[in-house]
Amino acid sequence: MIDRNIKLGSFIPGLLLSMMSYNAAYASGFALIEMNASGQGNAYAGAAAHTNNASTVYFNPAGMMNLEGEQLSFVGHIVDPSADFNNDGSKLNDAAGGAPLTGKGDDGGETAYLANAYWVKPLNDKTTFGMGVYTPFGLKTDYDDDWVGRYHGILSDLKTLNFNPSLGYRVNDKLSIGGGVNMMLAKVELSSAIDFGTICTGLAPTTCVPAGATPQEADGKADLDGDNYDDLAFGFNLGLAYMISKQTTIGVAYRSEVDIDVEGDADFKLPDNPAVQGVIGMTPLFVDTDLKADVTLPASFSVSLAHQVGKFTWLGDATWTGWSSFDELRIRYDNPAQPDTVTTEDWDDTMRYSVGVDYQYSDSLVLRTGLAFDESPVPSAERRTPRLPGEDRTWVSLGFTYLASSTISFDVGYSHLFIDDAKIDNTLESETEGLNATLTGEYDGEVDILSAQLNWNIE
Repeated sequence: MIDRNIKLGSFIPGLLLSMMSYNAAYASGFALIEMNASGQGNAYAGAAAHTNNASTVYFNPAGMMNLEGEQLSFVGHIVDPSADFNNDGSKLNDAAGGAPLTGKGDDGGETAYLANAYWVKPLNDKTTFGMGVYTPFGLKTDYDDDWVGRYHGILSDLKTLNFNPSLGYRVNDKLSIGGGVNMMLAKVELSSAIDFGTICTGLAPTTCVPAGATPQEADGKADLDGDNYDDLAFGFNLGLAYMISKQTTIGVAYRSEVDIDVEGDADFKLPDNPAVQGVIGMTPLFVDTDLKADVTLPASFSVSLAHQVGKFTWLGDATWTGWSSFDELRIRYDNPAQPDTVTTEDWDDTMRYSVGVDYQYSDSLVLRTGLAFDESPVPSAERRTPRLPGEDRTWVSLGFTYLASSTISFDVGYSHLFIDDAKIDNTLESETEGLNATLTGEYDGEVDILSAQLNWNIE
C-alpha cells in the first residue's frame, strides 16, 4: 500500500482536519449544531428564521438575502464535557468463564475546541453568494488503555470538515430561497483492546494456560484509522425564508444525507507473551491489513419561527434528524481471513425542540437566552456503546451581541447541557464467542460550551 502520510493530496486535508478538534457530539447523535455564537446564546432556537450574521449559510442559505452588504464571520467554541462511567456487573462471556471485567471506571471526555468561518457577498439585488467552512459531524471519546470497557472501545475520534458554497435568491419582498453544495472530508480513528488470553486459551489451552495467557491477562490492541481524502463526499442543502409580516418570519431548511466511504489501515498489536505470539502467529488472523468502511450521515429538516414584539424577538425551532439511516458500523478488511468488525446501531430518528428570546437592550447590545430538548438516537441500553454514550439532553443557554462599530460586532454564547443518566448493557459483537464480553453500568454526564464570534461587515 502506498504510504498515505507522504501524499500531498492527503497531507493538505489531513492538516485542515487536524485543526478541527472536537471532543464529543452534543447535538443529535454525533451531528454538531455548534455553528455560531449568536445561536448558542438562545440554544439555536429560530436558527433557520432569525438571520443575525453570515453563519446563516449553514442554518438557512435563504437568510443571506436579509444581510446587508458583504460580511465575514469567524467563530470559536470551547467544549468541556464529562462522561463518568460507573461499572455495575460488567463481565466476560460465559464461554470465557463469565468472570467480572477487570479495570476501573473512566471519564472519556476532555476539553476540546471547534472553529467555523463564513463569508457572504451580494452579487446583485436578487442574488447573494455564501461560503461556509465548518464541522457538521464529529465525536471523540478517549479512555485509559486499562479501563473496564477497553474491549468495547478506547479511542473513538471522528473529524469532518465541510465546504459549503451557497446561493441565495430573492423571489419577492416576502420570499427568499437558497441552496448549497456540501463537499465533506472525513477522518476516523478507532482503537480497542483485544482479549488474546481468551483467544489463546480457546485455541491451545495446554500451551496458553501455563504461560499465563488466560482471559484478561494477555491483552493486545487494534488501532484502525481511515479517511476519504481520495473520495470526497457530496451532499446538498436547501432553504426557504418567508416573511409573513414585518414582525414574523418562518424559515425552513433541509440538509441531505451524505455517504462517506473511508479507506485506511488496521494495525494489530499482540501482547509480549510467547505463547500468544506462537499460537496466534500460526493463524492468518490479526495481521496488519488495509480496511474499508462506509456510513450514511443523516438528513435533517428544520422549521423555525421568529416573531418580534417591541424590543423582544421570540424564537422557536423544531428539527428532525434521520438517524435511522445508521443501522450498523461495519469495518471490512482486505485480509480475507479477518472477519468484519461489526457494531449494530439500529438508531432511531430524533427531534430537537428549542425556544428562545432576544432582547434589544440598547442600540449596541442584544441580550438573549434559550432552552432546548435534544433526543438521543440510541434506542436502548443494549445498543449504547462507550464510543458514544450520550442520552437525551436539556440545554440552558444565554448570551449577547455587542455592536462595537458600524462594521464590527461580537457575539458570546454559553450553554450548559444536562444529560440524562445513560444506562449501558452492551455485548461486544464478535465471531469468536469467548470475546463477547458485556459492559454494564451507567454514564453520568454534563457539558459546558462557551462560544465567541467576530462579525465584520465589509463596507
